[in-house]
Amino acid sequence: MSDDLVEPKKVEITYETDSPVLYAVDVPVAWVTLNRPDFNNAQNGQMTYALDDAFNRAVQDDAVKVIVLAGNGKHFSAGHDIGTPGRDLHKAFDNRLMVPGHVNKPAAELLYTREQEQYLGMCRRWRDIPKPTVAMVQGACIAGGLMLAWVCDLIVASEDAFFQDPVNRMGIPGVEYFAHAFELPPRVAKEFLLLGERMSAQRAEQFGMVNKIVPREKLREEAAAMAARLAAQPRMGNWLTKQAVNHVEELRGKRTAMDAVFHMHHFAHAQNDLVQGNSIAGLDGRAMAAANKKQAGEGE
Repeated sequence: MSDDLVEPKKVEITYETDSPVLYAVDVPVAWVTLNRPDFNNAQNGQMTYALDDAFNRAVQDDAVKVIVLAGNGKHFSAGHDIGTPGRDLHKAFDNRLMVPGHVNKPAAELLYTREQEQYLGMCRRWRDIPKPTVAMVQGACIAGGLMLAWVCDLIVASEDAFFQDPVNRMGIPGVEYFAHAFELPPRVAKEFLLLGERMSAQRAEQFGMVNKIVPREKLREEAAAMAARLAAQPRMGNWLTKQAVNHVEELRGKRTAMDAVFHMHHFAHAQNDLVQGNSIAGLDGRAMAAANKKQAGEGE
């Protein structure tokens, strides 16, 4: 029975925009902007595939030398969409990474298949973009938001930016693109995950997770200046330098560690389903946001 396919679940989806990602080129820089500000740029499938399209568009354009990833609105990204009207967990997309469709898969296989494509696979694909990428982070960069920032080569953050992965609250050991112990020293990574507390941009900079911090009003200006400096470097040199550093991370076991934790992540989803009848422990975006604010002392 476990190999049987199932009828796709019919769920009402209401997208608030047809443009979840904005794309603009100011030669030689492509500006890719997450565009769900009313939902703090929560990432649904619609956004993920639009982001992949935008990145590919920038890669294929020889006039583009550098890509800047930004988020429209108050926050860079509040993470994966776990509760907006546009949550499209059960929607089929044209997969890009030789992964089968997920909507007709039973039980834990549905999430495992979907996240191989839309989360882990896509992020690895974006990390290997041959052109330099800069993440421009303001406000919240939470859980799935970390994945988007971490795949970029450089991160410039506003003074009010903060980073957080609170999914241990769901019994889950960190988001799918598990780079925590490479972005942070191991003991700090444990603190970051076990306690799930916010890490300020200032503290993140101390560990090398952030390259530069500027006032919010100077964020785009600094990202543009950084992109201009990168664009002035030789195209092939930029690509080879990215490959060289990424290769060192692979020699340290980044990919194999990520594969192992991805399976732990999905064991946690399955455990939640078995024990609580819900893969994310019954916590939606509103509940997680309220818990995060309470933990940060901001009230409800």
